[in-house]
Amino acid sequence: MIRRAPKRLFDILFSVCLGLILGPIILLIALAILLLDGRPIFYVSERMKSPTVPINLYKFRTMSADLNDSGVSGGDKSKRITRVGRYVRASRMDELPQLWNILRGDISFVGPRPPLRQYVEGFPELYEGVLRSKPGVTGLASLYFHSHEEGLLKACSTQLETDTVYRRRCIPRKAKIDLIYQRHSSLCFDLVIIARTVLKVLR
Repeated sequence: MIRRAPKRLFDILFSVCLGLILGPIILLIALAILLLDGRPIFYVSERMKSPTVPINLYKFRTMSADLNDSGVSGGDKSKRITRVGRYVRASRMDELPQLWNILRGDISFVGPRPPLRQYVEGFPELYEGVLRSKPGVTGLASLYFHSHEEGLLKACSTQLETDTVYRRRCIPRKAKIDLIYQRHSSLCFDLVIIARTVLKVLR
């Protein structure tokens, strides 16, 4: 497992560099959301940094608001995706505000995706192991399972179906991949995952 100090130093330096480089794009997306989709610009979601510690995760808002919203996004929420949101989600640029989460130390660049509280409480033993690694913006499971997960959830037509498919078919499989990352994690491995994530997004 990576020593925390070098990983944290890399997170700070890389997030500052990316913030400076991507600053104009971040401002442009924020302005597009404001003008075309209205407020709020950001979507704030409670996620779990560890089995007992919650964080507020920041994203660009890509859906219309729904007070009854819960769980992961599936086909049942597709009608709520906004005009700007459709393009931002496809390029994964909705994740850019998480540079702030990285600077705060909430998450890292690479690690398991921070889960919702309801899934941590539903799978306590599983997440006890997975969340020994600091959550990240991307990770081994994101790289190799994200597209398959997206396909599984896109086929769901109700919130209950989405939740059931996610619990039964996604969580256990992602956890296995996250634990593989945990056993082999290193700064070099993180750089490889970041590079492959960028290439995947560009394709």
